[in-house]
Amino acid sequence: MNLNRRNLLRSVGFWPLSSFAATRHTTNIYQQLGVRPVINCMGAWTVIGASMQWPELHAPMAEASSRFVFLEELQEKIGERLSKLIGSEAAMVTTGAAGAITLGTCASLTGPDQEKIRRLPDLTGMKSEVLIHKRHRNNFDHAIRNTGVKLIEVESRDQFVNAIGDRTAMLYYLGSSPQETVLPLEECIAICKKAGVPVLVDAANLLPSWDNIQKLTPMGVDLICISGGKHMRGPQCSGILAGRKDLIQAALQNSSPHEDALGRPMKVGREEMIGVWLAAEKYSKLDFDAYNRQCVEQSEYLTRELKKIPGLNLGYTPDLKSHRVQRVLVEWDEQAMGLTTDEFERKLLEGEPRIAALRHQPQGMTFVFFLGEPGDEKLVARRLKEIFTTVRRS
Repeated sequence: MNLNRRNLLRSVGFWPLSSFAATRHTTNIYQQLGVRPVINCMGAWTVIGASMQWPELHAPMAEASSRFVFLEELQEKIGERLSKLIGSEAAMVTTGAAGAITLGTCASLTGPDQEKIRRLPDLTGMKSEVLIHKRHRNNFDHAIRNTGVKLIEVESRDQFVNAIGDRTAMLYYLGSSPQETVLPLEECIAICKKAGVPVLVDAANLLPSWDNIQKLTPMGVDLICISGGKHMRGPQCSGILAGRKDLIQAALQNSSPHEDALGRPMKVGREEMIGVWLAAEKYSKLDFDAYNRQCVEQSEYLTRELKKIPGLNLGYTPDLKSHRVQRVLVEWDEQAMGLTTDEFERKLLEGEPRIAALRHQPQGMTFVFFLGEPGDEKLVARRLKEIFTTVRRS
């Protein structure tokens, strides 16, 4: 039985890379699985892959996978590079911004105490509360709660000051929210510093631009959580936790490869470490105005083309997370057009090319130009013309 390496790979359904290269113009790995890719008109949503890695990351990440290294040594060296870019004392690579939030919370709860690290999420005899503005509650705060803590909601300065006590481990602050709706970050930092309570800022939606991140450490923020796989265009499963050296060291002790840590399941591979480091190096030097111009041009092209279709109401919808996101709102009279939003969305997803956009309430669809490819706008405009023209004729 000739079971050499090539025969073995073929026997389990894997073909040599040369075989993929020979067919890459006629097929792709998703088609082999029967999965249809989509044109991204949603933005940086995890459900469709968030963003596409910078092409120049592929080769270094593949190279990283071809050698063994001690992950703790790699974290240390990459952390040094990332902390210089961010302006913090230290940094580490995490599994997305959510992973950074969890590990930052763990670090605030345990410090370097190995017995406490092993006990999480059992908080018996430990600090067990995290303060949060009520307006900052969001779907991602589960990343805090899975450490076993109780979230204490506050809505005023007096509530905030009175809520701080012996059980308070940390303040979570959502960096992208309008500060007029909550206690300003600077004031929160001053109160927490006086009480000896670390401040963690969820900075995932502060990008762009990079200088928004660099402002946080001089303000006195103790922990900064960043997504590596969205606007930064690193590996989707990557993120960064930056901040005080003692807290980052504690977060590392609470994470993989330590087998007795709560963060062990949030394992970061050497490939992701290399990828997010290089993505941060590129992103920190990016010409955001030029990057934004492409998105503006794409949205303007779609608007011009759709204006040629009678019966459509077009406009721009604001984005509360980032002024760099371009959103084209498309609305129509469903009864007059004979087309509901549900039917329109189904046609977008079932047609060719397949397009993923955002539902608008109460009716219509929003097309986001944020992380797509040049030329996507032309494919989207053509498909929308086909849909609306066919409906009008029928």
